[in-house]
Amino acid sequence: MSQAAHAYAYLRPSAVHDDAAGPRLALETSGGATPLGAVANPRFFAGFLADPAPAAAALLAVADVAAARYYQPQLRASLDPVVTANGDRLRFESFSGCCGVYARLDVLRAGLDGDDIGHGTTNVDVNNPLREALTRIGPAEPLHLAVGPDALEVTTFDGPVVEKKVPLPERWLRGFAETQVTAAGFDLRAELPAAEAVRFLRSLPRGGGRSGTRTTQWVVPAGRTLRPTTRPVPGAVCLPGPERLAALQRVLRHALALRIYGPVAGDGPAASAWEVVLPGMRLTLTLSPDASRGFSGEGGVLGALATGTAGEDAELVAVLLAWEPRIEIAELAGQAGLTPARVRAALTRLGTAGQIGYDTAEAAYFHRQLPYDAGRAEAHNPRLRAARALVAAGAVRLEPGGLATVTVDEHVQRVRADAAGVLSCTCLWWAKYRGGRGPCKHALAVGMVREGAAHRVEAAR
Repeated sequence: MSQAAHAYAYLRPSAVHDDAAGPRLALETSGGATPLGAVANPRFFAGFLADPAPAAAALLAVADVAAARYYQPQLRASLDPVVTANGDRLRFESFSGCCGVYARLDVLRAGLDGDDIGHGTTNVDVNNPLREALTRIGPAEPLHLAVGPDALEVTTFDGPVVEKKVPLPERWLRGFAETQVTAAGFDLRAELPAAEAVRFLRSLPRGGGRSGTRTTQWVVPAGRTLRPTTRPVPGAVCLPGPERLAALQRVLRHALALRIYGPVAGDGPAASAWEVVLPGMRLTLTLSPDASRGFSGEGGVLGALATGTAGEDAELVAVLLAWEPRIEIAELAGQAGLTPARVRAALTRLGTAGQIGYDTAEAAYFHRQLPYDAGRAEAHNPRLRAARALVAAGAVRLEPGGLATVTVDEHVQRVRADAAGVLSCTCLWWAKYRGGRGPCKHALAVGMVREGAAHRVEAAR
């Protein structure tokens, strides 16, 4: 597995300090991106958490996912959570080591009481003493929150006193990219009130065995509750590996509601998002279609990566982003002078560099800046590399009626476009996944050739 080392450098460990005015939660930041450029230890917020106990429990849930591997759990996972300040909220994100679970805590303005919220993205240190201290946070006394060191600490410390070097496998980067594409296809499927939400989540298994986490269930909304079913009937939502929702157990006593998001029920397992509504906050876990199937292999970004115009469009769109909590497609299209479809493709491409996330609760993209190089996901995607090789070798021949043939050695694959322009193929990949894990290399190659032909026709006019 291709991977690079990423270094976290903190001025001191994150901790809960006992002050005269009450406990103070100090989350230490590593190098991050801000509107002023890269900052070694940015400061995004100082103030109070409106509801300390649920906030502490939700932060622990995000840390649980960052430290977990739900598939092959004997292997270690060691990513520190990411925090993004969007001016009106703080977003804490993490990804499991197996790439199958994405967690995000949105602490909204209603959950914060303090100074202005900054803009930028960084990592925050989560260590075992901090985890233990967070479990002792109660609702009776106010909890001060500081995300990042204050100015005095920045100027008086000689340098980082906590350093961590962790591997960043390419599949983790692809997982962050694929998650926002997958979530953008979700709709709200069910909402349960607090009592039913707690009852349902407590009924789920909590075990971590490999065989258990590979189970797939479906649930169907039935009044104010959910009814389990053994197959994807109309209206059903997939719950793949229910044990992977274990992190939500930490916040059940504070839950106000449970919202479930997913695609229209198909013939097989599908990803889904499970959001617990908390006072002034939302905690969301997004599950891949199977515990053994991480988001990194879903292929949802390949269409945008294969589009020639998306690269230039992404450079233009990136300049217009400023850590917005909600990216309005129509407004951004007007600013960039692009069609909404091209803006969406550009956002997908930016997502492969960790610059775009998707909020299912608000059905909107948001801006963040993860420490990944643009183009890294594209360079390491095997299907995309294979498609470009087919185009370079002249293996694609376009035919009338939306047909195309792709010749590889002595094997000929036929690619056909339906009325909506969606491509299908006669290859084994398509037969196995039916487009469920993105286009095959043949369809990608045909799309590239057709785009090139369209550009030549346009240029000749």
